Order: sequence, then C-alpha cells, then structure tokens
Amino acid sequence: QVTLVYALLHMRHNLKYFDKMRCLRKRSAVSFLGVLVICLLFMNLYIEDGYVLEGDKQIIRETATHQLNPERYVHTFKDLSNFSGSINISYRYLAGTPLPRKRYLTIGLSSVKRKKGNYLLETIKSIFEQSSYEELKEIAVVVQLADFDSAWCEGMVKDISLKFAHHIIAGRLIVIHVPEEYYPVLDGLKRNYNDPEDRVKFRSKQNVDYAFLLNFCANLSDYYVMLEDDVRCSKNFLTAVKKVITSREGSYWVTLEFSKLGYIGKLYHSHDLPRLAHFLLMFYQEMPCDWLLIHFRGLLAQKEVIRFKPSLFQHMGYYSSYKGAENKLKDDDFEEESFDIPDNPPANLHTNMNVFENYEASKAYSSIDEYFWGKAPSTGDFYGIVFEKPIKISKIKVITGTEDRQNDILHHGALEVGEKIVGGKKGRQCTTYLRLGEFKNGNFEITDVEHKVLFDINCMRILVTKSQKEWLIIRSISIWTCQTPNQ
Repeated sequence: QVTLVYALLHMRHNLKYFDKMRCLRKRSAVSFLGVLVICLLFMNLYIEDGYVLEGDKQIIRETATHQLNPERYVHTFKDLSNFSGSINISYRYLAGTPLPRKRYLTIGLSSVKRKKGNYLLETIKSIFEQSSYEELKEIAVVVQLADFDSAWCEGMVKDISLKFAHHIIAGRLIVIHVPEEYYPVLDGLKRNYNDPEDRVKFRSKQNVDYAFLLNFCANLSDYYVMLEDDVRCSKNFLTAVKKVITSREGSYWVTLEFSKLGYIGKLYHSHDLPRLAHFLLMFYQEMPCDWLLIHFRGLLAQKEVIRFKPSLFQHMGYYSSYKGAENKLKDDDFEEESFDIPDNPPANLHTNMNVFENYEASKAYSSIDEYFWGKAPSTGDFYGIVFEKPIKISKIKVITGTEDRQNDILHHGALEVGEKIVGGKKGRQCTTYLRLGEFKNGNFEITDVEHKVLFDINCMRILVTKSQKEWLIIRSISIWTCQTPNQ
C-alpha cells in the first residue's frame, strides 16, 4: 500500500510537471506573428460579408499593432491569398454607369464636405483638361462622395453632372457612394499618438473611405493612381506615367510615386488593390492612410521609395478637409508643363572612385531620391555606365552636388559615350569613347545626341579631368532614349 501511495504521489507530481511544461511551451509558441495571422483569418471571414461586425472590431483593437515589422511578416502577408478577393459592398452609382471596357489607368478620388473651400470640381477639371484626346480614351475617373450628408452629396452630384456631362456620357467619369451602414464603428477608437478623438475618427473613416474606393476600382483598368480631391495635374501626365511603367518593365515594384505629398500620385497595379483595401480596413483605426501605405509597400517586399521627378501632381487646396485647418503643403518638384521623365534604360554601374559609406554608384542612376558620394577624385577617375543593350540617346542630363553640399560638385570633368564593348559580364567596358562635352558649374546637359553620335551607344562615362580636394556627389543621371536601334 505504501508503494502504491508513493507511486500515485509520484505520478501526480509528474503530471503537474508536464502540465507546467506544456503551459510554458504554449506561452512561448504564441508569438505576435501567430496573433497577426489569426487576426487576418478572422477578419477575412467578416470582411467578405462587406463590413466589420462588432465582435471583430474588438479583435482588431486587441491584436492590431501600429508598429508593423515588414521584414518579419512579408511572407505571411504575401501568402494570404484570401485577401485578393473583393469586398462585398453595395455601391450606389450617383452618376455614370459601369465601364463598357477595361482601361489602362483608373484615377481615384474620395471627397467629403469641407468646412472651408471645395476643390473637387477643379481637380476633376484639371484631370480632363491636362489630358489629350488620345489619353482620355485610356483613363477612367472614379469619384467617391464619402460624406454621410445626403444633401451635400446630391448637390455635388448635380454640379459634377452639369459641368462634366460629356465625360459621364463618354464613360470616363463615375460618381459613387457607399451607405453608412457598411462602415465599422468610428466612435470610441484608440487614441494612438495622443490624437484627439475627432482626429482619430476623421483619419479612421478616411482609411475606410479609401478601402471602399480601391475595392470598387480593382477591375476597371491595368493600373490605378490615387489622388486627393484638391490636386492639379501636370500636362499629359498619363503619357509620363506610361513611359515610367514601360521603363520599369521586368522589375518588381508595388508602389510608384509621382508626388512626395501624402496620398497624392501613388500608383499601383490594379491586381494589388483588393489586398490593399483589406489592409486599410484591417488597420483602419491604427494610423493615417499614408503611413499605412508605407507598411503595405514594405510587407510586399519593396523596401525603398521609388519616386519620380518632376512630380506630376500638385496639392492646391489651402484648407484641409479636417476642420478646415490651413494646409499650405506644396510639392516643390512639381512642374505643370513638364512630363518629360527620363528612361534610364537598364545598365550596370561601376566606378573606380573611393565610395563613401553606402552611397554607391547605383544611387545616382536610380529613381530613388538618393545620390552617389565619392571621396576627393583624381584625374582619370570615372563613373561608368554599361547598358544591357545598345541604345540611341536623344538627351543626357547630369547634376552633381546638393543644396546643403554645394561644393561637392564635379569641378573639372567631361561626359563621354562609347561603343565596341568587350569583356565578360563582370568586366564589360567599351574600347572607344567619344567626348560630348565638359561639365559647367557641376552640371552637364546635351540634347539631339542621336544627331551627334552616329553609332549605337553601349557605354557612357563621367570622366574626372582634374584632381580636386572636394568630395564628389553625383545627384542624378538622366537619360532619354529615342527609337530602338538596329540590333
């Protein structure tokens, strides 16, 4: 009996030990990643029904985070294929009808009633006036009136219909509205960043507005660009956008940016819109939409901003849609008459200069807003570009130095183009070069290159012709190509 009692006590002790170990293992296994995945799966079940139910809003509040880690969750987010489906929402067509055919680009605008000023009509006018007849055939403009004031919506639809009737008839303009019943709770939300309650409500509703707009536009075109409702456009902006998209063919991107302000001029593949819509809905109360966009891009493995200059869209509103506050933000890279964005064809970049830290050669040639920085160069040093294919060039522009380092320019240098390439993939270079001109005040620009260079260009190089004590920043290298050469 003593042996039996001892055995039972020993067994009880072991069971407690194993129970304790199981609890420890369970606690250690429940990581933030697991919580996030569970949140996504639960949310998907309800979002498919068109709106977030009360219980699920509580789940979001408890599990969503405003400090997302793109590096950690990129694969998880990309693998959630359920989030590629559309959200089941009933949209009201206030003006226009479903598009008869798919377009190249959809331009999305979401607008609410402002306490001061209204710029929506001017924005729509700018889109159409700055587009050629041929460009108009390839675009669709979707305006979402996202205010719950039905009288304001009716008045705005009337104004839009009177002013842009021919665009509505032609199938280029649609005005939509989502009933308030589809919106999640907008009161009593978390006050992240110590924002006042009304500010949290405003930005949270804006996230939902954009999510519903993206969802609607998902199948209308190949590409989608988001504008705000107080923007003016550069002339022939669509031609510039198409040129950029063509130049990026074969490379991976999630977001291309044509303005450095807020949610203006951000371009997406239309097939990414459902996933972005779900993402905005999921974290609608966490942070402003432009911050969420940064996380979305990172989660889909685009680490760096890809922004193009000059900017194609400019903020023109003086009063914000939030409480009519003043908003004087302007994009100083905007050029209304300029749509001449360089091609910068694929190339290998190299230099024999002493590179400072991580300011490598590629940063002067890319669309990323960074630059190459080398330590004091000597006579004969060079920055070389070897194109993947021979090209015809129409224009070249090189800028050195920056506003805060105006002396780190190329004081004495020349630009040359070459042919007759030799060597393998790692050491390709041209055997002969033709000098096109000298740098002046740190810059170089030349046009009509195709008439001055009779051969197909394989290489281009910036050559230092005299040593300098100052370091060298090559801020940007811009190349415009013309017709495809005979191979």
